[in-house]
Amino acid sequence: MQANSAQTTRAQSGGRGIGWIGAGKMGAPMIRNLLAAGLTVAVTEPDTQAVSGLERAGAVNASTLDLHSQNGIVFSTLPNDKVLREVVLGAPGTTGLVHHMTRGSIFVEMSTVSPECSAEIATALNDCGIAYLRAPLSGSTALAEKAALTVLASGDEQAWGNVLPTIRLLSARQFYLGAGEEARYMKLVINTLVGASSAILAEAVALGESGGLSRSSMMEVICESAVASPLFKYKADAVVRADYSPAFTIEQMIKDFSLISDAGRANGVPLLTAGLILELYRAAANSGLRNQDFFALVKWQADISA
Repeated sequence: MQANSAQTTRAQSGGRGIGWIGAGKMGAPMIRNLLAAGLTVAVTEPDTQAVSGLERAGAVNASTLDLHSQNGIVFSTLPNDKVLREVVLGAPGTTGLVHHMTRGSIFVEMSTVSPECSAEIATALNDCGIAYLRAPLSGSTALAEKAALTVLASGDEQAWGNVLPTIRLLSARQFYLGAGEEARYMKLVINTLVGASSAILAEAVALGESGGLSRSSMMEVICESAVASPLFKYKADAVVRADYSPAFTIEQMIKDFSLISDAGRANGVPLLTAGLILELYRAAANSGLRNQDFFALVKWQADISA
């Protein structure tokens, strides 16, 4: 099945190559999945060690953005709005993807960025005849390695049909949500609920401990109750062992909740609870937990309750 998908991908990209910009925690395993499916991927990434590892797996080092001019599909997984603007539009003294990708090619942007920034990118790409897909991801690095992510997509519908065979090599579920910034908002919706889950669990666990319950007992019952979720089940062992090795950090959650807060403000939607949760994450970061997993809110809550 992978071989057939790879052949379809080559056909849909017009026989041209696939490019990828950003090979971090999420990008690298996705690139490896494409390579394992028999595709050639040209990678742009400032971390030379990461690029070297991917080259050993069969990737091509595209050290500058102009080397993506021959790629029919270019993906990106980038850290924030600022980097996305620099990559697509160019920074002072440099050119961006809009100056190098050809008319009719497709740019698939998979990061968590603001709808405002995404709309700005859409205008620039449209002016250059480049199809644009917003395709943010839901899932962990472990799911990225297993090609089991969820892709939330919006943008050019014909382009979506063209890239779907490639997307299926990276993910277990795919949702096309509309022609504009719908996928950006859907990602913020999901992240609002994810971030809130850690915040409320932290208070619930602290309350339970004050009444003599153990974390192991609480997590066992919670994960078999009406409020059980895949997220709680995935994090249960970490909470019990107080192991907050980062999969998604408190700092990253602050970034996402800042985007959520800004989007609500821009659209006139009061987000009082989300604003409070953002302040909880900021307080935890200021206590020294900035680079710990976002479920370290459980530790922070326990410390302030002691």
